[in-house]
Amino acid sequence: MIYIIISMIIWGSIGLFIRWINMSSIEIAFLRAGIAACFLLFYSFFYKKIDMKKIKENIILLILAGAAVAFNWIMLFQAYRFTSIATATICYYFAPVIVVLLSPFVLKEKMTLVKIFSIFLSMTGLFIMMYYSPENVGRGSNNLLGILFGLLAAVFYALVVVLTKKMKDIESFEITCIEIFVAALVLLPFVLYHPQLHIKNIQTGIIVCILGLIHTGLAYILYFKGIRQVKAQNAALLSYIDPLSAICFSTVILGEIPNKAQVIGALFIFMASFIHEIKIKNPQIKQKA
Repeated sequence: MIYIIISMIIWGSIGLFIRWINMSSIEIAFLRAGIAACFLLFYSFFYKKIDMKKIKENIILLILAGAAVAFNWIMLFQAYRFTSIATATICYYFAPVIVVLLSPFVLKEKMTLVKIFSIFLSMTGLFIMMYYSPENVGRGSNNLLGILFGLLAAVFYALVVVLTKKMKDIESFEITCIEIFVAALVLLPFVLYHPQLHIKNIQTGIIVCILGLIHTGLAYILYFKGIRQVKAQNAALLSYIDPLSAICFSTVILGEIPNKAQVIGALFIFMASFIHEIKIKNPQIKQKA
């Protein structure tokens, strides 16, 4: 449980570090994926053997999921730019509901009353956030744009979850290593289009390294170690330390105090997400941070 709690707190602080990096979201996502992929592959070489046969059997799904991870990160980082970390995080946790909506068509799962209720809760929460938040008034509102980016990030995260569920006989650590490696390859052409990476000073370079090594490589290793030793329901409960810590960090450090509409909307969306996750037998693989 301690491993999972530490990983969640690390992921909860990612929004702060994105705010401190003066680079484009594509560049940040590429560097994060590249550094993390090298770290995880180095770790696997000494501590965790990767089964190449299983990877080959799932290679198409892994490539698609890796591309979804890349765009998931870009959209989430953009959400942090245009709205508060709390709002971006709340919108991001709309992803489990998108999984529920996709599951009858992609995973051939039945739509139950519990799933319908979770969809209703999340839609209600999203409506409250978008309609009643005073920051959303006006077509040019950056807050509304941030919400849209957060929802797009949730869509790509949902795609990662659905694609991962379709993979067979492959461990979570192997899935993560390959998906992050693929994400770096997918983003490489976009980065090469620019003449150079805009790392302007040592401070930016250090923060980017922390993002790749700590927020991604180390956090994933701790998360997977913890997942093996706790029940799925406990893992689902502990996963909410991530958004709660993100909101606490943004409130205390950045002074981004959520308004009433955001608090009520968050309660509805988190409740819907919790209902979905507490029903599954195995915890989903986190790909956010």
